[in-house]
Amino acid sequence: MWFDILLVLAGIALLTVGGEVLISGALGFARRLQISTLLTGLVVVGFGTSTPELVVSVEAALIDQPGIALGNVVGSNIGNILLILGLCAVVRPLPVTPLGLSRDAVSGVAVTVLFMLLAWGAGVGRVDGLVLLVGLGLYLVWAYLTEKRLEAEGVREVDPDAVPGSARHSTGYIIATILGGLMLLIAGSRVLLIGAVALARDLGVSEAVIGLTLVAVGTSLPELAVSLLAVIRRQVDVAVGNILGSNLFNLLGILGVSSLLQTLPFPHRMVVFDQWVLLGCSIAVLFMLWTGRRLSQVEGGVFLIAYAAYLFVTFRVFPS
Repeated sequence: MWFDILLVLAGIALLTVGGEVLISGALGFARRLQISTLLTGLVVVGFGTSTPELVVSVEAALIDQPGIALGNVVGSNIGNILLILGLCAVVRPLPVTPLGLSRDAVSGVAVTVLFMLLAWGAGVGRVDGLVLLVGLGLYLVWAYLTEKRLEAEGVREVDPDAVPGSARHSTGYIIATILGGLMLLIAGSRVLLIGAVALARDLGVSEAVIGLTLVAVGTSLPELAVSLLAVIRRQVDVAVGNILGSNLFNLLGILGVSSLLQTLPFPHRMVVFDQWVLLGCSIAVLFMLWTGRRLSQVEGGVFLIAYAAYLFVTFRVFPS
């Protein structure tokens, strides 16, 4: 069992380092090509931090571990809201722009409902995956147009220095970091999955539970690091946008790609519990941001308590 725990920790470490290295290379690549800050913030910051989830879920689908593939996505989204947003709000209240509400927070609820409707039957299949990927494409076009309009008006400019690894480097260094980050991510996903499956057997819990907790939190560490750093640097808009954007990419992109590779049947516990928790989290963050136009420190504390309660129910009530 201890060896399996070491494998899980080693996999999480490789994923974390690989994600940071890849983001660093991608930001350097964006600067080298003089890509606008809006695309850097939208694609690299928002979606780049979800790369570990993408690699792990795709790998899990390929090796016929649908519980981990689905649990990783659902658990990461729950953790992003309750754990990461909650922790960031405790450090500093998180105001939100009207665009963040009307586009990203509302889209988060809508995409969660779409995900639940698609999974209503036997699970998420290939046709469902195509629907999710089309939805991702439409969201990217919508986000690009709205961000472009705001940047032209001088209302918003995402600062790539709000995330680590944005210093200028040579082209060779940038290519090496991108390839190195991808290799670390692939290696980390394999090690993490081997340890996670074995640990689930050791503890007598389902692979879905491990995916919803250990794997989900482990693959969300890049979001945690980027969001906390952004809050410390008072780039709170980046922190909120990173989490909301990552959640959308998890459901539309990661689940879409994974279900194209293999139909992902829904574990019973996700049908009766986890998907409803995810919907409740998405509605809660929308409601709190809408009423006060910010997430206060008290509300952040409530989110952290709610996440602790979710973990308690996960292991004590729905361990299988």
